[in-house]
Amino acid sequence: MGRGEGGDRDTHMATPELPDIDAIRQAAARIAPVAHRTPVLRSKFFDERTGAQVYFKCENFQKAGAFKFRGAANAVLSLPEEEARRGVVTHSSGNHAQALALAARMRSIKATIVMPEGAPAVKRAAVAGYGAEIVTCAPTVRAREQTAAEVVARTGGVFIHPYDDARIIAGQGTAALELLADVPDLDVVLTPVGGGGLTSGTAIAARALSTRARVLAAEPAGADDARRSIGAGRILPSENPQTIADGLRTSLGELTFAIIRRLVEEIITVDDASTLMAMRHVWERMKIIIEPSAAVPVAVLLAGGARFAGRNVGVILSGGNVDLDALVWSAANG
Repeated sequence: MGRGEGGDRDTHMATPELPDIDAIRQAAARIAPVAHRTPVLRSKFFDERTGAQVYFKCENFQKAGAFKFRGAANAVLSLPEEEARRGVVTHSSGNHAQALALAARMRSIKATIVMPEGAPAVKRAAVAGYGAEIVTCAPTVRAREQTAAEVVARTGGVFIHPYDDARIIAGQGTAALELLADVPDLDVVLTPVGGGGLTSGTAIAARALSTRARVLAAEPAGADDARRSIGAGRILPSENPQTIADGLRTSLGELTFAIIRRLVEEIITVDDASTLMAMRHVWERMKIIIEPSAAVPVAVLLAGGARFAGRNVGVILSGGNVDLDALVWSAANG
């Protein structure tokens, strides 16, 4: 997938269905009163291990503990008043669920969240704590979608897809907007990819704002549907994903597939042992908490060898919502 030439490239790349850099800038202005501008941290350990200059965009410090609050806040705050009064509905294993519940509470509207069985307890507790109604379903994409449709029919709520929604993608892109404002000379931006909202928003921002930054997506080897989908030229749904990175078990959507296929340089996979070791390094060396999904691009960075040496690399640490009771470090030594 080639990249074009020029300065503010593809600023108007979008069709009406796809967000562009203007939508990301509008989202940034919309969510500025409620979202944190998260810090960019450095680490001598990671610079020395990789030979790169590494810049970590810490979305683990975002409200609700993950980048997902950006998209959820943009979507909720974008709703006309008559739609907002009906409340919002979504399906999510955790971070989008928390984010939408919090954004809805901030606007004083009802949120109903469909969560699969086995969703991390810490994330379920946070959703409930923000005042949302939780509806449990079987842990499959079909069950999530069917149950959410039933909830919409019952409540009349507005469905906010966790990633395949232009408002969500634009909101997620604000993290890269901030990162590139703070570090404009990045050569590479690494993001984790699950449903693709963060990766899509990041790719749109990078294409528009940088003549040099390439976006690489990181994916668990046991849930590599995005890599396979791009290779096949069509969406291959995730079936029985096996990974500790619970936030990356979802499949690409139509919008995110179209954006990633066009704008993302490569999707790179890593195994769970590498992800857990990367997470442990971040905890021990940087003294910050990240969740397994956020550690996947760190694992790609550590395994990258000469790919990243001598380059300025931005890594979006997507979240820090960890179920400590379920955390098993020993797999990192497997």
